[in-house]
Amino acid sequence: MKNRALITGCGGMLGKSAYEILSKIYSVVATDIDLNEPWLSYLDVRNIEDFEKYFEKDHFDIIFHLAALTDLEYCETEKEDAWRTNALGAENAALMAKKYNIEIVYISTAGIFDTEDQEVFNDFDIPTPKSIYGKSKYYGEKIVQLVPKHYVFRAGWMMGGEDKDKKFVKKILRQIKNGVKELNIVGDKLGTPTYTRDFISNMIPVIDKKQYGLYNQVCRGDCSRYDVALEMIKLLELDIPVNLVSSDFFKSEYWAPRPYSEKLINLKLDSRGLNNMRSWK
Repeated sequence: MKNRALITGCGGMLGKSAYEILSKIYSVVATDIDLNEPWLSYLDVRNIEDFEKYFEKDHFDIIFHLAALTDLEYCETEKEDAWRTNALGAENAALMAKKYNIEIVYISTAGIFDTEDQEVFNDFDIPTPKSIYGKSKYYGEKIVQLVPKHYVFRAGWMMGGEDKDKKFVKKILRQIKNGVKELNIVGDKLGTPTYTRDFISNMIPVIDKKQYGLYNQVCRGDCSRYDVALEMIKLLELDIPVNLVSSDFFKSEYWAPRPYSEKLINLKLDSRGLNNMRSWK
């Protein structure tokens, strides 16, 4: 029989890839607060009773905790909701994993690093989050690591969400579809794009080997937002000018604290021969 897996926050861009890949390996119960797919069941991670209901009627071997609020401006405006969802939600999932002595996978973010003094971060660097989003996700990391059988995987700039993408790639595509004559893209924010399907797939060998711990897990190579836009225009074979601008250009729309650099390197995965993440390009 397949092991049973409970997935939280499975209705988002990473969740779709998680469901498609993990359901071939596990007997999956996919949950979300927003039931936007027929295969989703309701679970509000802020409510520990919601978790208990699933464990009262079913046995699980592993929790994949994907649920999170990732809009930085929303998290700064609705601080309590951000803390309840990102921090308390992770704590609730961790309590279930510890209570039932099962494995837990927590998805973290490069956004927990925010300093002008360093550009590249490995698995062992100490996070310095400044935004509510970063702080609440970092709390999730720390609480999940109290569970004996834990995996923490840090992602970079997520891409590959297709219709569920609310991030940078989708925003650029939307502008193009709307007939924009030129693109204004920031060049002073650096990071490591991370493809959703590669991200989920690369977790599986680590889990199979029971090598518990915290891992940076991003695609190979790094870039700026400007570099990503140039690559998109090249691949789409479009003749649209891409203007290099600073973050101040969008400060009225994107005003929440954002790190100068979110570049991660997969030091532990490389060292253990488990880094099968492809180039972001």
